[in-house]
Amino acid sequence: MSEGNHLTKNTIQLTNKNHMEIPWAKVTDDNGETPSIKSSLKEKSTIIGRVGIILLSCGTGAWRVRDSMNSIARILGVTCSTDIGLVTIEYTCFDKHRSITHSLSLPSSGVNTDKLSEMESFVKGFEKEGAFLSVKEVHTLLDKISQKKPNYRPFIQGLAAALACSAFVFLLGGGPVEMFCSFFGAGLGNWLKSTMNSKHMTLFAGLSAGVALACLTYLMISRGLELTFDINVGHEAGYIGSMLFAIPGFPFITSGLDIAKSDMRSGIERLVHAVTIILVATLVGWIVALASDLTPDKFIPLGLSPLTLMLLRLPASFCGVFGFSIMFNSPKKMAATAGLIGAFANTLRLELVDLTSMPPAAAAFLGALTAGLLASFVHKQMGYPRISLTVPSIVIMVPGLYMYRAMYYIGVGTIASGAQWFINAAMIVLFLPLGLILARIIMDPDWRYSG
Repeated sequence: MSEGNHLTKNTIQLTNKNHMEIPWAKVTDDNGETPSIKSSLKEKSTIIGRVGIILLSCGTGAWRVRDSMNSIARILGVTCSTDIGLVTIEYTCFDKHRSITHSLSLPSSGVNTDKLSEMESFVKGFEKEGAFLSVKEVHTLLDKISQKKPNYRPFIQGLAAALACSAFVFLLGGGPVEMFCSFFGAGLGNWLKSTMNSKHMTLFAGLSAGVALACLTYLMISRGLELTFDINVGHEAGYIGSMLFAIPGFPFITSGLDIAKSDMRSGIERLVHAVTIILVATLVGWIVALASDLTPDKFIPLGLSPLTLMLLRLPASFCGVFGFSIMFNSPKKMAATAGLIGAFANTLRLELVDLTSMPPAAAAFLGALTAGLLASFVHKQMGYPRISLTVPSIVIMVPGLYMYRAMYYIGVGTIASGAQWFINAAMIVLFLPLGLILARIIMDPDWRYSG
């Protein structure tokens, strides 16, 4: 996969692709001995830009990308001004005598929390001794990070989605039957999506195929249980859970964080990207529902006591967050840490709604705030990137059920019901990043100021 297009005064001619790969080893003029701090402005600018484009490929927000590029630039003794979008970076590096401008781009947007953690460690290490490495040595280190293979194959990605979505269904009110059907639906759906992504198929092709397979699998299993064991047809309501692996948690949350830091270009592009994914996923689910006569009815009551429900919500929230973390390529320890944070934060959110009659949006704000505060504490103790902990922790709070119901009812002409579900979803989606923003303001002095 290419890391970007490199456009300078002398354009590099490569293979005839829409996104051409940069031969970083050939771009530099370094002889392998000159320390990077004493290299030319051209050499320094390639290091700064490559750090930024790798970080952007991990799915992190514009503020973190710019902060890391600025950290490298300060060490190398240059000034960097950068404009960041969803898949592009335009930046200019200045020294005392001249300037150089570059434009880099990615073929697509993605999420990789493991690589993000590696890059944050690289930036911290560069601050200590990286300036004395040669340009060639720096690019060799970046090659290792950039070329690192995913931790999990599509089969494991499918299992992670199966675990996350079946837990998600329980948290939404579903029972064992809905969880069982969602497990296989989401597992097969995300396996297909991950397989197509690994072959570099276009985003919407993999997304549409995965969601359609998930819904159809749920339908076949639920109908099979109905015919074989006379299971109540009302259990079909859980089919929405089988497609919740498609929720674009990272772009949704980072869009709010970017807008809060006045990175309007990145924030708006990420928001449009997330909304587009939601629209495609819900439209595919709606078409399958119409073709198979599925309806997003309410779940059959489980009849559990408040205490039992709370005790079951804790492991369900852990499993949901752990599964989403694995889908984001987090190492197991990082995923388990995010799971513990999400178990507490999400259970708190649900209990506030049930026990205090608090509006879901306000409860979502407090849940996200709790997740953000806990992630900041863990970040200081263990060094994991905050966003790698907070986003999986609150993805499970994103109202995918509300979004789908909004699209379904609008699609069948029940505009009033659709609008109500849409407003309910929008309120929660707005308050989730606000909770994280407040947590960052409280816990992160570097993030607290605009300068």
